Amino acid sequence: MPDLDPVDAEILRHLRRDSRMSNADLAERVGLSPSSCWRRVRALEEGGVIKRYSVVLDGEKIGQAFQAIVHVQLTRHDPQNVEGFIRAVQGKEEVRDCFATTGQSDYHLFVSCADLNAYNRFLEGFLFRLPAVASAQTNMVLRTIKARD
Repeated sequence: MPDLDPVDAEILRHLRRDSRMSNADLAERVGLSPSSCWRRVRALEEGGVIKRYSVVLDGEKIGQAFQAIVHVQLTRHDPQNVEGFIRAVQGKEEVRDCFATTGQSDYHLFVSCADLNAYNRFLEGFLFRLPAVASAQTNMVLRTIKARD
């Protein structure tokens, strides 16, 4: 893994804001030649610091205006139940993020759906049918204050 010196950190800061920025623009902003900047970005990619590039979507504009954080408790923690739960949520489009956590809940899901009816279908037709799920508590997102870049 490459060392994260201040220039690498600056490159990452710019790419987090706009991963489509051209190499020439990025190089200018961080004070490097385009070839030197390109080599640093490649090293960050090859070292696993940059795992992938993605796009941030506006949920309302794509028909996914309903968002919730779901706190899930499992019935048992045997490997078969846990793996089944993980595989199921990984394959479900509505589940944008899933975190295994400490505390009262075992997992926290960030779920995005069209509306409340779609969310109820997600709960009743998917989440509550998973054998590992003992309970789920929903917190509806009222507004986003800060989201990942």
